[in-house]
Amino acid sequence: MIRVENLHRHFGGFRAVDGASLEIEQGSITGLIGPNGAGKTTLFNVIAGVLEPTSGQVTMGGADITGLPPHQLFHKGLLRTFQIAHEFGSMTCRENLMMVPGNQSGETLWNTWFGRKRIANEERALRAKADEVLEFLTISHLADHKAGQVSGGQKKLLELGRTMMVDAKIVFLDEVGAGVNRTLLMTIADTILRLNRERGYTFVVIEHDMDFIGKICDPVICMAEGKVLAQGTLAEIKANPHVIEAYLGTGLKNKEMLA
Repeated sequence: MIRVENLHRHFGGFRAVDGASLEIEQGSITGLIGPNGAGKTTLFNVIAGVLEPTSGQVTMGGADITGLPPHQLFHKGLLRTFQIAHEFGSMTCRENLMMVPGNQSGETLWNTWFGRKRIANEERALRAKADEVLEFLTISHLADHKAGQVSGGQKKLLELGRTMMVDAKIVFLDEVGAGVNRTLLMTIADTILRLNRERGYTFVVIEHDMDFIGKICDPVICMAEGKVLAQGTLAEIKANPHVIEAYLGTGLKNKEMLA
């Protein structure tokens, strides 16, 4: 579904992504791991159009998407979330979801004057879909709560809900477990698995929690120093001498994370 070929992203003399090549199969949940500074988030940002590559190519379904801006990729079904959730804090959880679909009739001044019935019909349909998504995510009780006042884990679920409002094809999740308690993290894991199995979503997940990666991801790709070191099952990755060296070379904390 996604093919990355010899991708580079340099910041002056620093090569954050240094010739990375990988493939993401349609229908998979692919884990992306590696020590801090490995280039994982920069790779995400280049694929998702947040950053332009220095060189290399990204294709989606065989079509070249290299350097396309996020709004164009959004309409192609490629979405990403961030380590820190980007909710509209003063709006309710339901309203946050209703904001997602593009090209709504209420976005044009003409329709606000002469297309009020059409706007009302669209809003009813969006509200119904938002409520369906909140129910799927098991957070329907938060529908009328301000999004800025719910927990970090609930905000991560809400971000998953945004992808459901536009029937995303592939979703890039950046450290979905950051700041989330273990119980809610497993709820998020179950939700990702359900979206994958029941709705055919393809996911790519950056995460440091190896239990989380082991629960949902196959295959797993390991990066270090801007390059892809290895790909395989989590057990194969943990046993790979190059991966072990990469983690051991960055200190005890990363060694414990890989264990």
